Amino acid sequence: MFDVLIVGGGAAGLSCALVLGSAKDKAFAKDKHIGIIAHQKTSHLQTALFNNVLGLPPGTTGASILDSGKQQLKDLYPHVEQIENEKVLDILKTDNGFKLTTNKNNYLAKIIVVAVGYTSLMRIKGLEHYVEPHPKSPIEKDRIWLKNSDHLIEENLYVAGTLAGWRSQFAIASGSGAHVATDILTLWNNGKHTKVHDKIES
Repeated sequence: MFDVLIVGGGAAGLSCALVLGSAKDKAFAKDKHIGIIAHQKTSHLQTALFNNVLGLPPGTTGASILDSGKQQLKDLYPHVEQIENEKVLDILKTDNGFKLTTNKNNYLAKIIVVAVGYTSLMRIKGLEHYVEPHPKSPIEKDRIWLKNSDHLIEENLYVAGTLAGWRSQFAIASGSGAHVATDILTLWNNGKHTKVHDKIES
């Protein structure tokens, strides 16, 4: 049983995993089982080139960020389980959380974060009745979102990134994933608003 399982290894999913992983020394998070299904084949980062993102050298490719992001997560927070080469087919609500089915395995999770792309090709069963036309994308592009309130679709089911209704901008998607992570940390911390920062020791 995962305490939280993130679906999608793009900007939003990896950002969510990094922030959750960074809380490992907090009493309320140290024993949490965190996982990410790091599916990246359909990520818009595969073809992205960044010249306008704060902190990234101009010419940075999205493909390099996908690789370095997974490595960063592995190096800094190895307790976050990365599940590779699996595609999510179905998310089913249960009495204790959710059952998630991929093309290879079944997983149980108390909290799910859906952070895949916002194209109409998103075909995860169990999410169909949340799908609506994307509110911040031209209608001719046929983009979708999962209807939510402040990233929350329903209790313990979150959405992050472009699929949450945000524009397709790297910084926005990353921030959306971090936002969801801090909401989950706040939940684990009995509702006390929570964020995680590292600081340079003086």
